[in-house]
Amino acid sequence: MTTDDLHGRPVIIGGGIAGLMTALHLAPEPVVLISKATLGDETSSTLAQGGIAASLGSDDSPDLHLADTLAAGDALCDEATARRVVEAAPRAIEHLERLGVYFDHAPGGTLLLGLEAAHSRRRIVHAGGDATGRELVRALAAAVRQTPSIAVLEGVEVRHLFVEDGEIAGVLAVGNGDAITLSTGPVVLATGGTGGLFHHTTNPLGSFGQGLALAARAGAELADLEFVQFHPTALEGPRRPMPLISEAVRGEGAVLVDERGRRFLAQTPGCELAPRDVVARGVWRQLTAGHRVFLDARQCLGPRFAERFLAIALLCHEAGIDPAIEPIPVRPAAHYHMGGVAVDAEGRSSLRGLWACGEVARTGLHGANRLASNSLIEAVTSAAWVAASVVAASPGVRKRLKPAIVPPRPDVSRIRPIASRALGIERDGETLREAAGVLAPIAVGHDAASDPALVALMITIAALSREESRGSHFRADFPQRDAQPRSLRLTLDGTFEAAAILADTTSASEALLDRMA
Repeated sequence: MTTDDLHGRPVIIGGGIAGLMTALHLAPEPVVLISKATLGDETSSTLAQGGIAASLGSDDSPDLHLADTLAAGDALCDEATARRVVEAAPRAIEHLERLGVYFDHAPGGTLLLGLEAAHSRRRIVHAGGDATGRELVRALAAAVRQTPSIAVLEGVEVRHLFVEDGEIAGVLAVGNGDAITLSTGPVVLATGGTGGLFHHTTNPLGSFGQGLALAARAGAELADLEFVQFHPTALEGPRRPMPLISEAVRGEGAVLVDERGRRFLAQTPGCELAPRDVVARGVWRQLTAGHRVFLDARQCLGPRFAERFLAIALLCHEAGIDPAIEPIPVRPAAHYHMGGVAVDAEGRSSLRGLWACGEVARTGLHGANRLASNSLIEAVTSAAWVAASVVAASPGVRKRLKPAIVPPRPDVSRIRPIASRALGIERDGETLREAAGVLAPIAVGHDAASDPALVALMITIAALSREESRGSHFRADFPQRDAQPRSLRLTLDGTFEAAAILADTTSASEALLDRMA
């Protein structure tokens, strides 16, 4: 099969769990799945250790799962979306098992359920202890390769979306140095998150938000971009992406201590299992005060550490650490983006013909702070609704695509220092305004840094506009939480208008809010 045979098919961009599941749900409809790397490589999905949240225990229910989700989301979740996801979660686990995913089971044969931060019950389903994402991708990739209706293009990167008469008309991609143009109706973005914008990240370094840049430049609305979740416990060291020390380790009783062994979160409600934004800020403040931070599992796990968390134990041993007998040095790292392409309940964006699924989408499930292990279940459940919506959509009329200049391969290296300084765990208006002034000229250019600069600029403008501290967004100059929660939407034009205002004045808050309301 050549690319000439693929014109007119729906196109899914992204080879992680969201993209794989969407393609499988679309079968037997012919679709094209485009993956920047070989399936299973260079995706955040593969690196996911924690697991999948679902109310499967006898003491649990979707209502309890919903309550925990809403509490973590800090009054910014879409309750209808959250209820839909948590109610679909148990059936989704069964579906994954039918697709060949091997989950961990207790000796009696029931699924083994773990505990993570801000969950009131044990409801985290794991695979291979701390290798859940890898196992899901393995099984789903195998299922995709066995499905004749799915044409997989690997090592291909989408650089541009064609838009004609206000709707998606096709994609421009690059593979093996050659440009590939596909005319299509529906396009599904499943491109993951934005962690690659930061020095300290658990995401693949290429995950800088390419899907957000594609959507924004095509004219779609984005929402709540300021909410970036930092995982509190990444393994301190030079390796990038940073190895994750799963929250499940804290769920088993591991504690956070400084270099003197002092448990500095002991007086915090929830202690080490407080919401992630609380724990991440606690760790960050210790580091900025000159302390070191360690995760100590010696008492709760000790010699059983490798039995329970084999992959993490191997990562620690590679770094010269034996977690059975010594504490693990950790620091926060950019981990998950709650904001994204603004979509409705079926994953449709504001632009006709464009859907989004997984981390690139802002569904409203996570609000201002993602509840641990809700991301994989969102990708799995939403994929079914996105696929059904794509099938139900009227097929677009195939149009002749206009010639387009192929944008260069994105390079984040110029942008990473700017984003890391301005968009970290604690933010302030002055630093954000400085960042916007640097990022805007790069974002309007046409070089390798332009798309990463655009994504960072949009997050910066959103962070400036939210003059409060809520969930994962903390403003040192606005530490209080507003009484009235609100979601903020942003477009490409609105971003550049806001940046222009900032270039003229340093007191542009009201104008920014008017453009983003």
